[in-house]
Amino acid sequence: MKRAVIIVIDSMGIGAMPDCTDYNDVYECNTLGNVAKFCGGLKLPNLAKLGLGNIREFQGLEHVEKPLAQYAIMSEKSKGKDTTTGHWEIAGLVLDKPFATFAHGFDNELIHKFIEKTQCGAILGNYPASGTKIIEDLNEKHQKTKYPIVYTSADSVFQIACDIDLIPLEKLYRWCEISRKILDEGGYNISRVIARPYRVIDGKPTRISKDRRDYSVVPHKPTLLNEIQQSGGEVIAIGKIEDIFSKSGITHAVHIGNNKEGLELTLKAIQNELDLEKIKITEVKNPDKSLIFTNLVDTDMLYGHRNDAKGYGMALEEIDVYLGKIIENLKDKDLLVITADHGCDPTVEGTDHTREYVPVIFYHKNIEPKNLELLNGFDNVAKYVREWLNE
Repeated sequence: MKRAVIIVIDSMGIGAMPDCTDYNDVYECNTLGNVAKFCGGLKLPNLAKLGLGNIREFQGLEHVEKPLAQYAIMSEKSKGKDTTTGHWEIAGLVLDKPFATFAHGFDNELIHKFIEKTQCGAILGNYPASGTKIIEDLNEKHQKTKYPIVYTSADSVFQIACDIDLIPLEKLYRWCEISRKILDEGGYNISRVIARPYRVIDGKPTRISKDRRDYSVVPHKPTLLNEIQQSGGEVIAIGKIEDIFSKSGITHAVHIGNNKEGLELTLKAIQNELDLEKIKITEVKNPDKSLIFTNLVDTDMLYGHRNDAKGYGMALEEIDVYLGKIIENLKDKDLLVITADHGCDPTVEGTDHTREYVPVIFYHKNIEPKNLELLNGFDNVAKYVREWLNE
């Protein structure tokens, strides 16, 4: 069986795109470059061997004479710098129209519909904010009123935060499902509704990452995932991939609590040790092709958005260790793709995503190493994978 493995290191951009100022970003944003500099160099020997250090200069990454892979810089065709836009383009769907954003919060009509349909009584917040800060600022009111905290960011997101010791997790999820329906029926063109559960631990509101859920709009056109599924193949989604694509084109899915778990599950999938029956969404009989699609979110969620460059660097070094094991276990008919979906530079002002180029690495055992230079569009990944699986 021919297989492809796509690993998205969430937010690992490598430099500002020319139109970055249209997205309120600065030309100095360079997530990987600035993290490497802040950390005094990164130890990423496996990524260096594949050619990451040959794409651009990153402190600590060796420029190797004989890289193992093909590598390139990719620019984004779609308008946006968010998770859904980036992942959809990776899977071959380029957005003609950007998702809507709400720099001043959501309009009264939408909030009224949310309160009416969820019967939550009222809401707190309704402004763009850092997720960690807004729960710190509004937690006391939340405890007194039990009203959900609703907020957005520079991305196209409708986020709902609740203390799940106060509001049961199932109710938070139900409110998110209701919100998704309101947004879809109202034509609001909002990319994601995000459940942001937290608990007060040692007096501090602390988000519970493993119980976060994203309720994405369904892709309006078929993606690479749909093509594989409809041809009888399997698509194994690890991490928030299932949510990003709203299950469209996915045959198996498993959520993760952190990058380590996602990397271990990816390795198990490559070794054919993943219990697919437990994570099955649809039946697949005797597939002749397979896609393992993994999102590693910690770099973005825990470190990029929280301006933690040191933590970001440590997360990359952990990923690199696992990549060594993943490469060792690849079969002759396996293709490995490593890329990112946008930037989130923890060293520049603000906590939002950044509009950046991303790296891409293509590797299989018989590949001819090559610098593919600049590729226009993240959809080059879908094209490469499609050709590999259909050879």
